[in-house]
Amino acid sequence: MTPQQLVEAHGVRLRPFRADDAADVVDGCADPVSQRFVPNLPTPYTETDARWWIESGAPAAWTGGGAAYAVADPATDRLLGGIGLNNPAPDRGQSEIGYWVRPGARGRGVACAATRALSEHAFATGTVRLELLTDPENGPSQRVALAAGFRYEGVRRAAGPSRGGGRRDLLAWVRLADDPPGPTARLLPDLPGGVLTDQVVALRRLAPDDAELMYRLHSRPEVVANQAPPVPPERAAIERRCRLAESGWLTGDIARLLITDLATGEPAGSCGLSYTDVASGEASLGYALLPDWRGRGYATRAVRLLAGWAFGPVGIARLVAGTVPENRASHRVLERVGFHREALQRARLPGLAGTRLDDLTFALLPADLR
Repeated sequence: MTPQQLVEAHGVRLRPFRADDAADVVDGCADPVSQRFVPNLPTPYTETDARWWIESGAPAAWTGGGAAYAVADPATDRLLGGIGLNNPAPDRGQSEIGYWVRPGARGRGVACAATRALSEHAFATGTVRLELLTDPENGPSQRVALAAGFRYEGVRRAAGPSRGGGRRDLLAWVRLADDPPGPTARLLPDLPGGVLTDQVVALRRLAPDDAELMYRLHSRPEVVANQAPPVPPERAAIERRCRLAESGWLTGDIARLLITDLATGEPAGSCGLSYTDVASGEASLGYALLPDWRGRGYATRAVRLLAGWAFGPVGIARLVAGTVPENRASHRVLERVGFHREALQRARLPGLAGTRLDDLTFALLPADLR
């Protein structure tokens, strides 16, 4: 590819950067979102930095075997963002694709359109494999990858620099030349309308702002006692769990949800669903309630809602729930939903000081759901 080539597809134009793009480059690269997820950007990002990129940085990308395109509106030719190919490995037919979008152009599908357009152009000109690396906390970028036909491949540990020093993990999303264009099917689809409700309780995806509540809930002695191992969580781990809730959903690792009272919006607890065996269609669920909401049937309602979603849009064939044998309150919740006691697995779970805990397993099939 050469910088003179234009790519126009999917409602965007990919063209070389021009001198009159400088103000728009600053608008995109000085933005807090770009600064957070692209740690090698200068801070503050100024017009001098933009002119260096246009005059030297972008041409150098082409010289090094990559590409650096401005993403423009085909109707006005005004810059909407940037996209490019870097770290080319010609012997493997591989490149990395990366992009940024100006704040005013976000939410319009620009990043996805540009990613699809450049991916198709790269495959047509000899590339076999494209990688798209995202920060684990950058849910919007992960959604772009999925919408553009990329598949989650795993975690690249310490693969990128962190602003202020250190290293950070990156998630790898990959598309091959013979893959379908997208969107990529997900193991855990979004909730319909963003919420599950029976008009009494409501379930929504866990969010970063839920960290304080989640720490308070999962630090309670009775909640700690019913997990394995029974060790209170660290606040930093709970905060990270909440920040990564969307990513866990998008990668198919786990769906973490907050249980709320529909009438007041007050949080009542949390629940979650994760696959135990994707090939056989089996998943497990768990839940916990704050004391003020116990004894009202909220746990039963939440588990019933979660099971209905699992058997419906998710396509799960079998649900399991593991409990410590002494947790009779949890057993009653499961039985009211339709779960059957299935097995006592002796010493299956880690306890304290080298001890082991029994695991009483319950199972639910679609026909069992009450």
